[in-house]
Amino acid sequence: MKYTQRKKALILLADGTIFYGKSIGKEGTAFGEVCFNTGTTGYQEIFTDPSYYGQLMVTTNAHIGNYGTKEDENESDTVKIAGLICKNFSFEYSRPAGDAALEDYFEKHNTLAIADVDTRALVSYIRDHGAMNAVISTEVDNIEGLKKQLAEQPEMKGLELASKVSTKEPYYFGDENATYKIAALDIGIKKNILRNLAKRDAYIKVFPYNSKFEDLEGFNPDGYLLSNGPGDPEPLVEAQAVAKEIISKNKPLFGICLGHQVIALANGISTYKMHNGHRGINHPVKNLITGKGEITSQNHGFAINREETEANSDVEITHVHLNDDTVAGIKIKDKNCFSVQYHPEASPGPNDSGYLFDQFIENIKNN
Repeated sequence: MKYTQRKKALILLADGTIFYGKSIGKEGTAFGEVCFNTGTTGYQEIFTDPSYYGQLMVTTNAHIGNYGTKEDENESDTVKIAGLICKNFSFEYSRPAGDAALEDYFEKHNTLAIADVDTRALVSYIRDHGAMNAVISTEVDNIEGLKKQLAEQPEMKGLELASKVSTKEPYYFGDENATYKIAALDIGIKKNILRNLAKRDAYIKVFPYNSKFEDLEGFNPDGYLLSNGPGDPEPLVEAQAVAKEIISKNKPLFGICLGHQVIALANGISTYKMHNGHRGINHPVKNLITGKGEITSQNHGFAINREETEANSDVEITHVHLNDDTVAGIKIKDKNCFSVQYHPEASPGPNDSGYLFDQFIENIKNN
């Protein structure tokens, strides 16, 4: 793609603010909630993470695409972001192990992306005014039409998106002769979660988002996982019912991100939409049990209510986010259940939190 062939493009925010850039190749229009990620690597993981479904992603790193893409680094089968907004887009890539240029990758997945945007100004604006719906488009002469279409887009608050990304049919992952069997409820699961469990001698059966406890129990698992995923956790009443059943029977249960929020809701703790959310691979968390700090990968726009968590006599806060003191992890007292509001499987990203998978396996062993 020649620079001179690239069309002018825009970002129109819900409050009417406009930023301009250039299209990467594909022309058109894409809607979603605009948010930003502070990671310096791992853009392919971001683009294919089901938790980002429906998001227009602004990358704060100045260069995107410089190391291309590699097929086995996808976190799901397709690109999940609604569109990309970046500063400098690299049409050429320099990594010998790369399979394709990011431009070709986006073309394959029919993804709209725009570059040459003043992302520092855009991110600063989002930080001040909060995550909001937006549209990116090459239709720069149709601003009024885009405003009307944007006004019709649903808000993220109250939006159930797990059904959009969950598997339609159950499937298996790992060695069927493994020591442990784990039933995973897919409300937006990442492949690397499955890889981390499989390399710890687990065989996993992954179930659709609306599966009942009896469906999971039919696999006769040693432990249960509630995965990460997109959207508001409150509408996921079926998943909350599954969590309640597992906890009531005191089965080993591990929740990650959206799964963490579902476990909180199952215990009467409410969730709320954050002003901006946490998205990046550099978020500091303190483990209150060990006193140790962790650098974590995070991706969530909702969080659980801290006051309600502290007031709940059945729940203990195990981790806190050191930037804003939000709850980053809990465990249910006298039950074999714990969860975290971040991604211990993240790769590329920090590995400080890998012990959580070991903890889950230990809980299964000791059950």
